[in-house]
Amino acid sequence: MLSYSPEQSPEGWHPSRTLFLLALSVAWAQGALPSPKECLIVSSANGSTVSCFSPARFPSDLPADTFHLAVEFSNLTSLPAAALQGVRGLQELHLSSNQLEALEAELLQPVPALQVLDLTRNALCSLPEGLFHQASALHTLVLKENQLRGLQASWLQGLKALSFLDLSGNGLRALPPGLLANLSALRTLDLGDNQLETLPPGLLRGPLALERLHLERNRLRALAEDLLWPQPGLRSLFLQENRLASLEAGLFRGLKGLDMLDLSNNSLSSLPRGLCAPLGRPAARDMEDGFDFSHNPWLCGPNLHDFYLWLLDNQHKMFSREDTRCAQPEALKGKPLLEGASSQGGLELGWAWENPM
Repeated sequence: MLSYSPEQSPEGWHPSRTLFLLALSVAWAQGALPSPKECLIVSSANGSTVSCFSPARFPSDLPADTFHLAVEFSNLTSLPAAALQGVRGLQELHLSSNQLEALEAELLQPVPALQVLDLTRNALCSLPEGLFHQASALHTLVLKENQLRGLQASWLQGLKALSFLDLSGNGLRALPPGLLANLSALRTLDLGDNQLETLPPGLLRGPLALERLHLERNRLRALAEDLLWPQPGLRSLFLQENRLASLEAGLFRGLKGLDMLDLSNNSLSSLPRGLCAPLGRPAARDMEDGFDFSHNPWLCGPNLHDFYLWLLDNQHKMFSREDTRCAQPEALKGKPLLEGASSQGGLELGWAWENPM
């Protein structure tokens, strides 16, 4: 019942979840599954996995060796401050698809070994100060699809080992300065599906080696030229479905390891000369996972010549070629940027740009 994608998690698929699913399949085959309102307890050499679906209340008297606990799909709006007393070795806590409105600041104090906390699809509007002060082992925090319209950097203090942070789908309108300042181990940041129009200066200062950044489906109109400079090791960048009408020439400076770039469905009509030079060929290596510039209103003309030559060098990694088309001038409207130009090294299209008749 994980609500985040294990393929995106830097830690990959967790063994405890695999053991639980195996035991669940055996119980199903033996006709031994409990009713939906009961908890299934599976014992293994590592300890107990407890899974409760649609419980009327948070389970008590948990096995002392519980290391994986899932309480999901319930009407719970709150949890007792002492809910996790007695399960000191707990490593994963899955609380997705409940109706939690608030958490007690002391909730995680009894479980200092906790590594995964999934709070997907609840009704949280805020987090209490000090919630993570004893959570130094936590590496995965999923807060997607809550109601966190705003954030405070202090909420995330104590997360020294955090490598995966998902804040997507919260309707966030702004981010506070220094949000990631203490998250030096962060590898994946998901801010997609929010309502962000701008990003604070220095947003990515803090993480030492960010690899994956999700900013898709926001309302971003512009990006600071130095936004990505603190993260030369960035591998994947998702900016699709924003309102970007222009980009700064130095935005991708130093990103020679970028393997995935999605700028589709924006309002880009042209790009500054040299923007893509640090990416892919010929300056660096292939972008392993490809790139997408489709569904933008491209103004095909001399202003795109530099970008076009880059596309020729990297077209084998290009997604949605047939949807990457000229919107202007009228004589070229609807024409794929790559069509008919590979012959003569792009001179044919270059002539058409200057002489559309």
